[in-house]
Amino acid sequence: MQLDIEKYKMILRKKGYKLTDQRKAILNTIIEHSHEHLSSEEVFNLVSLDYPEIGIATIYRTLQLFESLNIVVKVNFNDGFSRYEIKENNNDHHHHHLICLSCGKILEVELDLLESLENTIEVQEDFSIVDHNVKFYGYCSSCKKS
Repeated sequence: MQLDIEKYKMILRKKGYKLTDQRKAILNTIIEHSHEHLSSEEVFNLVSLDYPEIGIATIYRTLQLFESLNIVVKVNFNDGFSRYEIKENNNDHHHHHLICLSCGKILEVELDLLESLENTIEVQEDFSIVDHNVKFYGYCSSCKKS
């Protein structure tokens, strides 16, 4: 995934924050592992390979900051961990997740078939939808074969 680090630097700067070396390392780790949906502990383990002095509290605070600035999205797959993914586009809320009940693999689905349902809800309920999250549970192709 090729994302422009300058975009995120500007988001931080506009809100009065700097892209410190530690924040940059955390951001790069999330970007480099974007399809893995890393937990904060997994981010810590990866970042600490290059920055052994970094503390887990710094990871937690930075992920909270990134979430509040809409740089990352926190997702929950009911596995006991909060996981994080990079927010590529402020208008992008149209991907869903497939979660394998056997191996735990998480796949992203870029289709959004809920747009017409959202429009209907907004009109009928006079409700302004800003986001939605759909998770499908089942078995991946590898697990179905075994």
